[in-house]
Amino acid sequence: MAEATAPVGTGGTPAVVLLSGGLDSATVLACARAQGFICHALSVHYGQRHGAELDAARQVAQALGAVRHEIIQLDLARFGGSALTDTALQVPTAGEQDGIPITYVPARNTVLLALALSWAEALGARDVFYGANAVDYSGYPDCRPEFVAAFETLANLATKAGVEGGHIRVHAPIIQLSKAQIIREGLRLGVDFSQTVSCYQADDQGRACGRCDSCRIRAAGFAEARVPDPTRYQPSNRLA
Repeated sequence: MAEATAPVGTGGTPAVVLLSGGLDSATVLACARAQGFICHALSVHYGQRHGAELDAARQVAQALGAVRHEIIQLDLARFGGSALTDTALQVPTAGEQDGIPITYVPARNTVLLALALSWAEALGARDVFYGANAVDYSGYPDCRPEFVAAFETLANLATKAGVEGGHIRVHAPIIQLSKAQIIREGLRLGVDFSQTVSCYQADDQGRACGRCDSCRIRAAGFAEARVPDPTRYQPSNRLA
């Protein structure tokens, strides 16, 4: 499903930006735009618990001037294996856990980056951006620098563009930033974080639960950045 948005300009180099609707991906879209790329935003309805983040992605794509916004349907919920796609599994709300948490969606970023790579090659773009972060995150293996480097190698081996010498770059501009640093950078670049949804179990209005790992990391980031937290919480669930 294509989402028409207002273009920033008609010149420049095209890039595909994975856009979940969360804080990190919104900042990455703003980073790509600031670098002069003509941004094509890609969101995926992969069977996650709620559609609120996709509504947020629509707002963010338009606000940050993506020339085109695509939302692809991909039902990873058929496979299960994650609390984000299987409603029989509870989203953890007890804070820190040992190991990779149950909110990890098996191979999600590999799948999403493959879709972004396909669109980029079709566009003649050589740049793909996504919001991997290896500092304030939940320990997901597909958010590490090693994964980014490996996927870029794959991209250049697996595509006509790469084989013919048009080097494809996978950008993860916030991978070494803390959540507070991401927030400060996003604000500097004009991101309206009130439009974003990061919660693993937001309600239909996009209001956060205030208890899941993603909510905790986000709230701590705003506190550390010493800027007001614009997150809308469900009644009685705002983090102290």
